[in-house]
Amino acid sequence: MVLEYKITGEKDFEILELKGELIDKNQALDLIKEVDDLLEQGKNKFVLDLSELRYMNSSGLNVLIQLLTKTRNRGGESVICHVSKKVNELLIITKLNTLFKVTETKEEAFKLLA
Repeated sequence: MVLEYKITGEKDFEILELKGELIDKNQALDLIKEVDDLLEQGKNKFVLDLSELRYMNSSGLNVLIQLLTKTRNRGGESVICHVSKKVNELLIITKLNTLFKVTETKEEAFKLLA
């Protein structure tokens, strides 16, 4: 399955909803380009909703790290929410759960970004 995504603005935040599988960095080229465009517009608070992301490997983790780095370099932040059990295990195994801010819900993510 391919990666699908949707970006919507809500309050002062951009919500990136990822769906499918993130197993190749080339799948996310359009997503990264859109995030770059939003950052150029001064939008630097992102919520990554992974509720429909079924699978992710190390390439997918690299994409998330890239998004996080870009937002932090612009004085912003990215928060991950609705993480599946499989993806959460991957974050824990790689110790990336200490790098990312992870919440259960979008509302909790909004509070962290406020």
